[in-house]
Amino acid sequence: MEPLNLEALETTAEIVHRVIAPTPQYPWPLLSSRAGCTVWLKHENAAPTGSFKVRGGLVHLERLKRARPGLKGVVAATRGNHGQSIAFAAARLGLEAKIVAPHGNSRDKNRAMRALGATLIEHGHDFEAALEEAKRLAGGADVAFVPSFHPDLVAGVASYALEFFRAAPALDAIYVPIGLGSGICGVMAARDALGLKTEVIGVVSEGAPCYALSFARGEPVSTNRSDTIADGIATRVPAPEALAMMRRGASRIVTVSDDAILEAIGVLFSDTHHVAEGAAAAPLAALLQERGLMANKAVGLIVSGGNIDRDLYRRALDTIG
Repeated sequence: MEPLNLEALETTAEIVHRVIAPTPQYPWPLLSSRAGCTVWLKHENAAPTGSFKVRGGLVHLERLKRARPGLKGVVAATRGNHGQSIAFAAARLGLEAKIVAPHGNSRDKNRAMRALGATLIEHGHDFEAALEEAKRLAGGADVAFVPSFHPDLVAGVASYALEFFRAAPALDAIYVPIGLGSGICGVMAARDALGLKTEVIGVVSEGAPCYALSFARGEPVSTNRSDTIADGIATRVPAPEALAMMRRGASRIVTVSDDAILEAIGVLFSDTHHVAEGAAAAPLAALLQERGLMANKAVGLIVSGGNIDRDLYRRALDTIG
């Protein structure tokens, strides 16, 4: 993937902002006291679908529709947030959306995708199985498969990073959760386009460490399973293009436990009264794990979404002392 310059990012941000307003970013004193540094949160949980993914969906589908005027529908695989993004954007463009999710997927995310007008298909035991089915369903000239990692998705989600970098003071570091990689790649693209020196740190779950393993080895490493409560980062097969970008622009990738993620969800409620899903709380879990490295610095955390099932949220609230 070619580097995205500032002009290209401004163009895609314009597409995004025609539909959704910039999300807020705030420094939170209680979090800062807890972490021993100044903590800024980028609240992508305030986006219309409750997740940053909506930005990439708007850009990708607009460009896809322009390139293929006869397009009637799209198919995507998801654990939830990508599917909501595609359903949201498809409805605006008059396209049919079929979304394939694995069995046992988040009930609330499934309900949301249906409410946005998507036809939801449950298939397979994990994201990779759902992905294969989505590709199979996307045959024909008038139906397109929408991947979870694509240059247009990266350019679209980079709009939140442009907002963040411009609204917050100079940040020493940003922690970003890694699903398939559009979020962290968008942050790195915006940082580089703006000529900043902010350290970008990826975060994965111990139960889904494929990107951490791949980053360390310098080549894609798949795992047989992805076992984590954080479905937004439950990845077992890395995208080579995303990995290459991370190897060039990320400082490191931190792994955190599910217990740490649960605690971070609870802390975010306790200290900010914001709802975060597992992937969105993973950056805070990583910061608290590395608090000694970040002492007295200005640190940004990407709260990537707030789409969490009620039962899991109750578990997280029970961790608050």
